[in-house]
Amino acid sequence: QRATRQPPGGGGGSIILPRGCSEMRHEIELGVFIGKGGKNISAQDAMHHIGGYCVALDMTARDWQDAAKKKGLPWTQAKGFDTSCPLGAFIPADSVSDPHALTLWCSVNGVERQRGSTGDMLVKIPQLISVCSHVHTLEEGDLILTGTPAGVGAVNPGA
Repeated sequence: QRATRQPPGGGGGSIILPRGCSEMRHEIELGVFIGKGGKNISAQDAMHHIGGYCVALDMTARDWQDAAKKKGLPWTQAKGFDTSCPLGAFIPADSVSDPHALTLWCSVNGVERQRGSTGDMLVKIPQLISVCSHVHTLEEGDLILTGTPAGVGAVNPGA
């Protein structure tokens, strides 16, 4: 099954829904690209490690995620299938004056499904980078997704 996507700035492509998934959801998110790697990065230094941003569409096989949660298992299959995270164009960090003052939205067939401000994020970008870097060594090119605003919605193949 395929669902067509139109990324910011045009283009397009297909999201291939995994066989056996009966409940797919879309989540619009801000992607943060790491430009300078590091480990145990402080929140105060975190913004110096950003290379750029993008808009990301985090697709989730919700039925698979729910089943994994009930069993106490990781969500890897629900979040990491082929084509599960299409990205918009790379935006250099110095082109974004305040990443906490951006509006993200997702429209499906011309109908707005999600809209939110990065200013409303529960965990701000510096803290997110810091926490991630205390668990994983961050490397140039790594991508961190920041979370989604309200309005996560169903994806219907072919619609």
